[in-house]
Amino acid sequence: MSLIELLWPAFVLAIALVFIHTIFGLEIIKRGVIFTDLAIGQIAAIGMAISVAFMDSRYQSVMTFGFALFAALIITWAMKRVQKIEAFIGLLYALGISSIMLILAQSSEGTELFSKLSAADILFTSQEELYSSLALYGVVGLVMFTLYPRLSGLKKELLFFMMLALTVTSSVQSAGVLVVFALLIAPSYAGLSQKRFQPFLFATLFGSLCIVGALVGSYYLDLPTGYAIIFVSVLSSLLLVVFGSLKNGKV
Repeated sequence: MSLIELLWPAFVLAIALVFIHTIFGLEIIKRGVIFTDLAIGQIAAIGMAISVAFMDSRYQSVMTFGFALFAALIITWAMKRVQKIEAFIGLLYALGISSIMLILAQSSEGTELFSKLSAADILFTSQEELYSSLALYGVVGLVMFTLYPRLSGLKKELLFFMMLALTVTSSVQSAGVLVVFALLIAPSYAGLSQKRFQPFLFATLFGSLCIVGALVGSYYLDLPTGYAIIFVSVLSSLLLVVFGSLKNGKV
């Protein structure tokens, strides 16, 4: 069996993850609330941890989405009412990660689960997982490209964070919190740091090359896939931005 035949679901899911998270990543960077997705992802992971620790993994998706939506609503409310919003969001992230550690403290599988929540292995994604993720991301993408631009004010804010919460619910379970953060920020940052191409198209292509390269490298070198994705995407983005600045005489 060839590499493509074995890992094609992981390759397709990887590109889908880049596509959907770039939609949100570009907007998050423009808003200057970089840690929003990290906080929502970490709070969402509380629901997943509770499900695993106390419910034998039942209602995992419902619990994860419930906590993600709760975090999204809090951030939507805080955006216009709280000073130093980045500090507020950072505290939400700290609350989330400490809550997970406390929940998993008495679990014999706590360390392994925490590692999975941070950066999971998508290398051997099943076709069932792939199809359900593609269906969800397709709906979210359609909403973000059609309905979202027509709204304004609070309705637009609510829709943005609700769609982000829905996306994070799926992607945290598939890839982990830190992988989600890397895919939201690294490709989008690279896309916004260059002027030659349309940011969304550049970010999607750039992120897809990074994540596919990380998948292949982790397979052949027997490395943890989640952390390989984080390393390759973040390092590539930083190098592109730094060399771009040097080329333009900004450093």
